[in-house]
Amino acid sequence: MGSVRDDLIPVDLPTTPALVVGGRRFDAGRPAVMAIVNRTRDSFYVTAGADALDTALDALADAVASGADIVDVGGVRAGQQGEWVDAATEIARVRPFLAAARERFPDLVLSLDTWRSEVLDACAHVRVDLVNDTWAGADPDLVHGAAAIGAGYVVSHTGGLPPRTDPVDVSYGDDPDDVVRSVLEGLRAGAARAVAAGVRPDAVLIDPTLDFGKTTRHSLRVLRATAAVAGLGYPVLQAISRKDFVGETLDLPADERLEGSLAATAVAAWLGATVFRTHDVRATRRVLDMVASIRGDRPPARAVRGEPVSRRR
Repeated sequence: MGSVRDDLIPVDLPTTPALVVGGRRFDAGRPAVMAIVNRTRDSFYVTAGADALDTALDALADAVASGADIVDVGGVRAGQQGEWVDAATEIARVRPFLAAARERFPDLVLSLDTWRSEVLDACAHVRVDLVNDTWAGADPDLVHGAAAIGAGYVVSHTGGLPPRTDPVDVSYGDDPDDVVRSVLEGLRAGAARAVAAGVRPDAVLIDPTLDFGKTTRHSLRVLRATAAVAGLGYPVLQAISRKDFVGETLDLPADERLEGSLAATAVAAWLGATVFRTHDVRATRRVLDMVASIRGDRPPARAVRGEPVSRRR
């Protein structure tokens, strides 16, 4: 029988570069939890909606207390269901929240979830730290706006669909890996455009964007390929929380998708993703810290079991 070396690691563990935004650094040893605050009346997950400003600020305070590193605020539901929201209405929803959030939590990393450059322009004075462009550069001016204010930028993949389009009859080819190739090519090109526009490479965050322009089988395949996404050389965001691919896989409604979301989160963290957008901050924080410690990127908070008294810490 062969010997077993003490330093043997059975699998390669992908590690992406650190994300540096808002004066904070997030990496494999300190993964980031991005809390969701949707300033909408029609969010697919009801508890994520916070149409009233006071309700949204209460949700913000809860998220920070639960361990959120980044708070992502949006004013428009992602899918085509629900009400139409023009730019002026979107601005009226997100700008007061961002201003109040910055006043209450000056050092918190604030992310703006929008595909419209005019919305960013209207909120830029608040010091937006990250621009979450969920619709893959549908407005080509948005990335330039992010660069102009020194913000980070999320590069997404939607399979070419325009904003607020739900996928129908989506196909990337006959090979199951064709969707992965499309994601890798799209994210590589989008990251290059962001850097060319003036966004710092360590502030570019790439998101495979599960569910967007993808069937459930596509999303599961792309999730399994997280290590390949990490291999592109940028920090990776995974927005998994309570999404339809989790619900369809387990045949569960949105309010029963926590366990499935956390399982997918653990897998993606093991494979190299370091930023996670979530409705469930405390549970996600604990999962990420545990995975980081199992990977060897984070020490345990304390380690006293079986140790001599003199070495306990």
